[in-house]
Amino acid sequence: MKKALLLATAAVAGYVAWIKVRQDREERDLWAEVTDSFGEKPPRR
Repeated sequence: MKKALLLATAAVAGYVAWIKVRQDREERDLWAEVTDSFGEKPPRR
């Protein structure tokens, strides 16, 4: 019983960690998209 509880706890902790990593990656990608064109001239219309 203790092993099952430990395994379930580890699975939940791993899932929470994966969500955090994914959110950090999305935020980093967003900042990269915003700042990649910093200092460039705006496109002509």
